[in-house]
Amino acid sequence: MKLQRFLRSGRSNKQEPLFNVVKSLTGISPKDLSLYKRVFTHTSMEKTDASGKKINYERLEYLGDAVLNTIVAAHLFKELPQNSEGSLTLMRSKIVRRDFLNQIGEGLGLIQHLASNVPQKNYGADVHGNLFEALVGAVFLDNGFEACSRFVHSCMITPHVDLSKLHNKVLSYKSLLVDWFQKNRLQYRFEILEDNGSEKVSYYKAKLWIDNKVIASARATNKKKAVEKASKRAYFQFQHKIKSIQSRH
Repeated sequence: MKLQRFLRSGRSNKQEPLFNVVKSLTGISPKDLSLYKRVFTHTSMEKTDASGKKINYERLEYLGDAVLNTIVAAHLFKELPQNSEGSLTLMRSKIVRRDFLNQIGEGLGLIQHLASNVPQKNYGADVHGNLFEALVGAVFLDNGFEACSRFVHSCMITPHVDLSKLHNKVLSYKSLLVDWFQKNRLQYRFEILEDNGSEKVSYYKAKLWIDNKVIASARATNKKKAVEKASKRAYFQFQHKIKSIQSRH
């Protein structure tokens, strides 16, 4: 309690529109609206407090990331009593992966409340997950771990996390394939080339070679995505042979 009182720098005003926004999003009455103002302030606003410290969501995002990992870890520890440390760590990574957090943040509509000097169309997808993590951090500071845990369970874990489906989810098709290739001593390589064509946006084409034969190829706007897409296509050619190690990824 002393820590929370120390961290709170302002009082909640029920007349402010942000009060109802936060209560609607979290189901919790905010005590310190200044925390949530930070959640919804982008770095492009270049705001600072009286001491010159930056006011934006980035520090809360950092804290929220750690708190979210703890909440998910506690959930898995309770729900999967037979799983090993490595298995629990892998399951946690499947839940707190960036694309899933982006989904949650987008579903909550957090970006609608973001004050920014950058047009919304110029944001990357990760802004949704970043805002969600910042909101988690703010709820933790404002109302404590238990309240924050209830919020995360209500908006993310209970409606969207199915542990039975996550068990076989592949996080990285490239990693899965490389593991299998190495175990079977197959010679492989990824070839990445620029492939813009007539389009204004830059594209890359990735090819996966095995024993001097192209097994799969794919295009994407960055090299990593192109390699992953090509790997996913190749995976379906070998999936019946890979099932034995898929559960470990």
